[in-house]
Amino acid sequence: VNAVKSMLKIALLLLAVCPSLVQGDSPVPFHGRRHACMQRLSALRGGNAGGPLAPPLLKTPAGILDGIIAAGTAKGDMPASKTLLLAVVSGTQIAFGSCLALMVGGAIPGIKAANPGLQRIIFGSFGLPFGLMLTTVTGAELFTGNTAIVMTSFLSGSTTLSKLLQNWSLAWVGNLIGSLLVAGLFYLSGVIHAGVVAVASAKASLTFREAFVRGILGNWLVCMAVWMASGCQDLTSKMVAIWFPISAFVALGLEHSIANMLMMPLGMMMSAPITTRDILVKNLLPVTLGNTVGGAVAVASVFVVAYKKL
Repeated sequence: VNAVKSMLKIALLLLAVCPSLVQGDSPVPFHGRRHACMQRLSALRGGNAGGPLAPPLLKTPAGILDGIIAAGTAKGDMPASKTLLLAVVSGTQIAFGSCLALMVGGAIPGIKAANPGLQRIIFGSFGLPFGLMLTTVTGAELFTGNTAIVMTSFLSGSTTLSKLLQNWSLAWVGNLIGSLLVAGLFYLSGVIHAGVVAVASAKASLTFREAFVRGILGNWLVCMAVWMASGCQDLTSKMVAIWFPISAFVALGLEHSIANMLMMPLGMMMSAPITTRDILVKNLLPVTLGNTVGGAVAVASVFVVAYKKL
């Protein structure tokens, strides 16, 4: 009964505030009546009755592309020193996410043995989504995301090839520096368990083709997360846009070069039977190439062509 009364009160309030919204014979178009109604409701909440409505919480697909082009142009124009600094920051952020994934999803051998699917979900859900949220909100420079963002600007004619290559190079190097910094600190902290050894060893055992293709697929999803989050106006929406693709790519066992910059060196510090050459040649090289294809081709090129910005 109380619920029914509450619903009736809400309905009466809407009729009192927005009578024109339900007048089918009104000469004002429906969207105009809705706009006026929302302004009146905003006034009741203490908002600016005469001012413009807040922007939509989610941009249109074409609007997202326009925003990505602007962001890619700004990244291309960014001073090298700033790009490198923000890339180091992003490397530390993704490294923190990788450590969280290892400490949670990588520390449940009993669940992995009994229900490997559940372990993959847990491994993907806790860690890397958190790391990408940090990078997205703080505006740090992540190489894998930039393969789509700056490439979109380049394909649209808003930045140059030299600026694109400079951004990618500085972002990759800065990400590596930040990842190694966090890897060393976590190793010295003593909180990382031996599960990272198995993760690092498995990554070093991939063939070039496997690592390359997993890199394409992994960054395809990472860049979709970045793409969708860029179209969201509030933090909650950005978090949702990031969480699903990132948790999916981790649970699927795909490869992300920047996350591997933490996991493999940290595994080697923890006595994993791998070498620096294994990290660079067997994993980071093919995964980086695959990540580049995934972001630049599967995401950037497709949307530029689809929305005719080429």
